[in-house]
Amino acid sequence: MNRTTLSLIAGATALAAVTGFAAVSAPDPGSAEQRTGAAATLPVERTGLLCPRPSTSDLAETTYTSFAPVTEGADGKGTAVLRAAAQQSAPDDDGTSEDGKDGENGAADEKDEGDEKGEKDAAKDDTAGKPVLQLQEPGKPVTAEADGADAPALVGTADGRFASGWTAQQTTEVAAGTGRGLQGVACSAADTQFWFPGASTDGSRTDYIHLTNPDDSAAVVDIELYGKDGELETTVGEGITVKPRSAEPVLLSTLTAEKQTDVTVHVVVRSGRVGAAVQALDDETGGDWLPASADPSGRLVLPGIPKDATAVRLVAFTPGDADVDLKVRLASPSGLITPAGNETLHVKGGMTAAFDLGDLTRGEAGSLVLTAPDGSVPVVAAVRVLRGEGGKQESAFIPAARPVETRATALDNTAEGTTLSVTAPEGDAEIKVTASAGTKGGTPQTKTYSIKSGTTQDIEAPVPAGLKGSYALTVETRAGGPVYASRTLASTEGGVPFFTVQPLPDDRGMVAVPDASENLSVLQR
Repeated sequence: MNRTTLSLIAGATALAAVTGFAAVSAPDPGSAEQRTGAAATLPVERTGLLCPRPSTSDLAETTYTSFAPVTEGADGKGTAVLRAAAQQSAPDDDGTSEDGKDGENGAADEKDEGDEKGEKDAAKDDTAGKPVLQLQEPGKPVTAEADGADAPALVGTADGRFASGWTAQQTTEVAAGTGRGLQGVACSAADTQFWFPGASTDGSRTDYIHLTNPDDSAAVVDIELYGKDGELETTVGEGITVKPRSAEPVLLSTLTAEKQTDVTVHVVVRSGRVGAAVQALDDETGGDWLPASADPSGRLVLPGIPKDATAVRLVAFTPGDADVDLKVRLASPSGLITPAGNETLHVKGGMTAAFDLGDLTRGEAGSLVLTAPDGSVPVVAAVRVLRGEGGKQESAFIPAARPVETRATALDNTAEGTTLSVTAPEGDAEIKVTASAGTKGGTPQTKTYSIKSGTTQDIEAPVPAGLKGSYALTVETRAGGPVYASRTLASTEGGVPFFTVQPLPDDRGMVAVPDASENLSVLQR
């Protein structure tokens, strides 16, 4: 038998094998002509959150809270765990020698100090491996407390029945000193780009950009600063390395020699991904967290300015070269109105603009609606809000927010001092608000509300029956909209109105999954 005959036999055998597999795996007759159905909306199966280091103050008292709403169709199993980041960067732990250069005798140093370093790393890993918070069941929040400056940044993941809508929050009270007051921030997902209008490098402010890396490889980050005249010259803002599974706070005033009251911070991740948030602390008016603004857009909504705000300062920035005249409207309880004297605000391309709007809300709930002509020029924005008078003022920040498309949750609520603010700037909307069980007991309660077009309402949110501890408020859009929301926590300490405001972005707990069917006809093409 020659080689040609062997090749023909081998080819026929291979073809039969392929044909046989296709026959065994063939779909039902006519399935190739069947059209797939519409995409199904299903719960996500895995998600991650990052919480920045809460405070550097020894007087800080921090409460971490974690929660996942009950989601129909979610997997019956799963976990949701927040752990301390495995590495906490310290000023003297940057991988360099004392003269600021990488040591040339690294091998010798590693040999001499290996035992000591190994013991420290082992102790650090043991601490990082223990869960700070772990959910036991959906629908019931859990909390953990930490005192002083040693509370760590947290990195967490949730899967299965906990993944859809998983939310975490940290709330810190600082009794005195720079940034005294109530500081709250919702833990966020990692990303590759962030905008923070409203930061500062002024001498009275101590602003940090907190970068948290959840991954096992290093992230490389650039930080750009934009002031009133354009981009500020920075010295060490490029190529900042954030070690794997670590948190890195960067003091903004160390990046530039220019002192400016209003600065826009742009964080760009060259490689990897990070979580980012600005902690803005003032010597006189307290401080709070400044979350990232919604992506640059020609239409922005800043929801939930407290009705007793004594001063509102708007900071806006457009990333392009084109100038823009922003149309300013206030969504009040009675509808959209134009603030006298602030009908339009001029923002120059590439420059940060700030505007004092005074006591804008005048005793009523309100949200700012900013619009560029034809939506042609994208803008980012945030407001700094003051409550109180004289030497007893406290500050908080509200960035432009994303709408609650399906569902959003606010944590660490109490029976007193919680305000839920909802606005529907474009059309009538109906929402459902659910108060979860309390951390230490209580029965969930649900109410439905109608929000008229163009209005903002501070709604009387439900409270769990027999509440013990704190609870979660979950907002669901039932009809109409779009809907934007924020939650304010408030208390009074020594005559100072402590408060913090968190916008409620959609939890992105549901995802559209296309309906697909088997079609082997593609093998014949």
